[in-house]
Amino acid sequence: MQSVQEVEKHVPVREGDYGERVATVEPGGVEYIALKERHGKPIDLFWTWLSPNLEFATVFVGVLGIAVFGLSFWETAIAIVVGSALGSATHFVLSSWGPKFGVPMMVESRGAFGFLGNILPAGLNAFTGTIGWFIVNSVSGAFALQALGGLINLNLPFSIAFLIIVVAQVAIATLGHNFIHVFERWALPLLGIVFALATIFIFSKANVGFAAKPIPVVGEFGGFMLLFTATFGYAAGWNPYAADYTRYLPPTVNRNMVGFWAAMGVFVSCVVIELAGAALATVSGTKWGPTDIPTVQLHVAMPDLLYYLTLLCIAVGAVCANAINIYSGTMSLVALGIREMGLTLRQRRALLAVVAGALGYIIGLVGQANVGPGSKYEYFLILISYWIAPWLAVVLVDYWLRKGDYGDESMFYDTKYQRWQGVAAMAIGLVVSVGLFANVYSIYTGPIPNGNPGIGDFTFIVGFVLAGVLYYAFNIMGRRATSPAGMAGSRA
Repeated sequence: MQSVQEVEKHVPVREGDYGERVATVEPGGVEYIALKERHGKPIDLFWTWLSPNLEFATVFVGVLGIAVFGLSFWETAIAIVVGSALGSATHFVLSSWGPKFGVPMMVESRGAFGFLGNILPAGLNAFTGTIGWFIVNSVSGAFALQALGGLINLNLPFSIAFLIIVVAQVAIATLGHNFIHVFERWALPLLGIVFALATIFIFSKANVGFAAKPIPVVGEFGGFMLLFTATFGYAAGWNPYAADYTRYLPPTVNRNMVGFWAAMGVFVSCVVIELAGAALATVSGTKWGPTDIPTVQLHVAMPDLLYYLTLLCIAVGAVCANAINIYSGTMSLVALGIREMGLTLRQRRALLAVVAGALGYIIGLVGQANVGPGSKYEYFLILISYWIAPWLAVVLVDYWLRKGDYGDESMFYDTKYQRWQGVAAMAIGLVVSVGLFANVYSIYTGPIPNGNPGIGDFTFIVGFVLAGVLYYAFNIMGRRATSPAGMAGSRA
């Protein structure tokens, strides 16, 4: 079995001294983390994944079940719990790989996709994080700041409020891994206490007996499946980032506990805050029309002071979420091969974080994509599930086929290492599942839900199964090409 020290001889090792320092920019990019740099405890992952979901984007996932898909409260609750549990379970598995391999998630993905093939999932992840989630969360935070400014008669233009949010989250992401962990931990008491109180007040006025009012186009079961897909997409949206925040942990750490605390952070926060959103949608007096401001509806369920504190936490929560989105999104950009293609700056990841922030700010000013009625936020969540599911199938089956053995892991950085099986399985699974089963009902509806609208959306399930089966079949057909025989064993 290869020791960590032996592996360091075969892979690019992250340069510089970083250790547990916080007030410094993390050096390097997607290189292997040396043993001398490993630190941290599994429970750190609980805070890291709890805080980013204490924000309004999570609240509105629950609102979708009642206000958009026409479900009852309890149908919404079931979809939230099951979808979040599924996305958290995969987060458990992927998070546990960080201490073992010592590389970011989208670098480990190269084991199944090869260097060039990995451009497909890494590119999609970079776009999802640095553009999609960046804008959605930042705009929500900016609107909250504007509302708070009104308390002191400060007319804060959207461009300024948006800039404040963007600068804060880019600064945190630029500092990197250690500062993100510390920021999420220190933000948690404020976010946790305020959102806990907000949830209590919301449920005190909620109608948990709220009956279903199915939308005609998909019906009750169809609405349930659409919400289930959206809740899975929200929780699983963190999956491509999983190992980014566990790769610094010592290789001797209990990896089951690493996965457990990471998964619990995602699961607890998603379930509690999304259920609060579902309850909010049943509160008498709340309005969810296309011209209604969703954050204002919080005021109906709670006293003034708590409402204003909640607005503050919406802004802070947006920064918590997007610090992770920007950091891991830029990791994915580097994982595309930027370093190997010539960018050798010591702080290349930090530079990309600033560039991504500037680009996101410009696009955000133009688009102002927000979560709320008429925003089509549900489509964004559904589309995330479409590409993540087949990617998950490929990396999970690849790990299983190899029994977790990637040799000395030099393949993660070998520009000549190619795996057509991974990209072919994911691409076919993605195209076939979306082409036949997608039910983004005002944008595109595949022939199967078009003829049977009541089935809702099975796209991510079909994509996962199809990609996994194809990847397995491709490897069986070319077994000799994928056999790790003769390679040095990876660490347990």
